[in-house]
Amino acid sequence: MTVLVTGSAGHLGEGLARVLSHRGETVRGLDIQPSPFTSDVGSIIDREFVHHCMQGVSHILHAATLHKPHIATHDRRAFVETNVVGTLNLLEEAVAAGVRTFVFTSTTSVFGDALVPPDGEPAAWVTEEVTPVPKNIYGVTKLAAENLCALFHRLHSLSCIVLRTSRFFPEEDDDREKRTAFDQANAKANELTFRRVDIEDAVSAHFLAMERAKDIGFGRYIISATTPFLQEDLTELRANAPNVLSRRVPEVEEVYSRRGWRMFPSIDRVYVNSLAREELGWRPQHDFASVLKRLAAGGSLESDLAQAVGAKGYHQQTFLDGPYPVS
Repeated sequence: MTVLVTGSAGHLGEGLARVLSHRGETVRGLDIQPSPFTSDVGSIIDREFVHHCMQGVSHILHAATLHKPHIATHDRRAFVETNVVGTLNLLEEAVAAGVRTFVFTSTTSVFGDALVPPDGEPAAWVTEEVTPVPKNIYGVTKLAAENLCALFHRLHSLSCIVLRTSRFFPEEDDDREKRTAFDQANAKANELTFRRVDIEDAVSAHFLAMERAKDIGFGRYIISATTPFLQEDLTELRANAPNVLSRRVPEVEEVYSRRGWRMFPSIDRVYVNSLAREELGWRPQHDFASVLKRLAAGGSLESDLAQAVGAKGYHQQTFLDGPYPVS
């Protein structure tokens, strides 16, 4: 089979292309930037270019996107063109070429304002049943692209799976307060309890989606590390997250103490991956407990694949107020 990977010079795109190539699959990498994993340099906005790239393709893993950090450097029209029109181009050409499956990399950012409960309320328990309320152009365009996938499944019987991935980037946090208050590795370890996924697990979810798409038809799934928290913890998580973490994962005390790390004082949401585990058969390997064991043994926070892909960055320029001056 031939798999078209869009965004092949980016974090996830490179991870997908790396593993597919290692497995001996034929990979066609598409990106606006040249890279060792990009065979076709061009934009998904260009319909003729997309048509050219679709020849002989049986599966599409669509990871190309303008990301949240690009809000600082790209206007809303650019987001619509890349995230919506670009996805539409791919879907239309996929149908014309007889592509069998289409996996779209979306984001938990589509949930937007639904993720932050009012002060004094419990943390949000975020499943696929939560209604998205996008709060910026990034979330709006990703949700629109998701709905295009649903439309093409309904109208053309194209097998489409939408994966709402949580954070997997290795760069610094876009929250200035968090960047200054927490060591970067400490913050990312904390996030594995409620809003982060290792790129190795994100890649495996995409492959399972590709394999299961024909049977499922259309589906949307949250892709995030399995949380150690339970619904009954939500009120306390908002008021005293360290206490809940110590109760659910007691070994955190020794590992964190040795490194001088600490848990965030409060958590406002927990991403739940139960549906992906049930329907895709996804088994993420890098949850908080397993990473804690690896750290205790002197290992790395990140998987081998995450280390191989490394940091990409999102901008050519630097900013006075940090890496991602997002409104």
